[in-house]
Amino acid sequence: MRRVLVLGGTGWLGRELVSAALALGADVTCVARSESGTAPEGAHFLAADRRRPDAYRELVGDWDEVIELSSEPDLVVPAVTELGSRAAHWTLVSTVSVYAADDEPGADESAALVEPVDLSRYADAKVAAEQVTSAALGDRLLIARPGLIVGPGDPSDRFGYWPARLDRGGPTIVPVMQNRFVQVIDVADLASWLAAAGSARLTGRINAVGPPLPMTDFFTAARAVTGFRGELIDVTDAVLEAHGIQYWAGPRSLPLWLPSRATGFAQRDRSAYLRAGGTARSMTDTLTRVLQDERARGLDRPRRAGLTADEETSLIRGLAG
Repeated sequence: MRRVLVLGGTGWLGRELVSAALALGADVTCVARSESGTAPEGAHFLAADRRRPDAYRELVGDWDEVIELSSEPDLVVPAVTELGSRAAHWTLVSTVSVYAADDEPGADESAALVEPVDLSRYADAKVAAEQVTSAALGDRLLIARPGLIVGPGDPSDRFGYWPARLDRGGPTIVPVMQNRFVQVIDVADLASWLAAAGSARLTGRINAVGPPLPMTDFFTAARAVTGFRGELIDVTDAVLEAHGIQYWAGPRSLPLWLPSRATGFAQRDRSAYLRAGGTARSMTDTLTRVLQDERARGLDRPRRAGLTADEETSLIRGLAG
């Protein structure tokens, strides 16, 4: 039986990944601090602070596959130092945010990366993690670079905000959609692919992304799934910025909205992912699953991204005035 070690495995993507590896018949062990929960049933769980020198003391033997989900240097470096020589294959889950430029639609894995100057920044830390892991593992390494990961249980609200918002009904603020795209990867598709890629010992660098979808098509699908019959009020970037609305994520934001100059961020080349057996379910399927989850969690719950009802109402009044 294949021995798979997941560094993490109790958070959102981690749990999906562990479940996918278990479904392939692997003997799976998770190492995490357990702050985000426990491992799925059927997996072994080692509660450990990965920053401690003895974090991996209880892990014995060799591993067919090690999967690293973190980007923090004080987690990545000790792990690859301690376990790298005992791993037949290693997967580092990185991100498309490592690329230095977002203005080239269709750019592939050969595009230039950011310089890892400030490791407190997400992109810099991921690049540094790629560099350290590549130096240690060489041709035993797969670097997976997902785009925006979406699906039921997403704690970031960067995608679920929209089906939840449309399901509530009423006039809804959206960005001007012309020449804008949405490119996501469903967490279930990503987890299944990562588990299979590790089993097949795929290597190299791969953008794990879904198809680029015009933003107008995304909202058409979202309207159909939610049954939304209200008005979509499209507002220009300049007006949104003047009212203090943030791009992409965080409080007082419009998720999926990117600066107009970032024409390539949601149009990354995915041919390597497809050649490697990657799949992507339809946007309608993902939206349907997310909407069910949003209804269960509460459409009006506090969120980490998007506009509150009061913020949106105030903005609509301001536009009318």
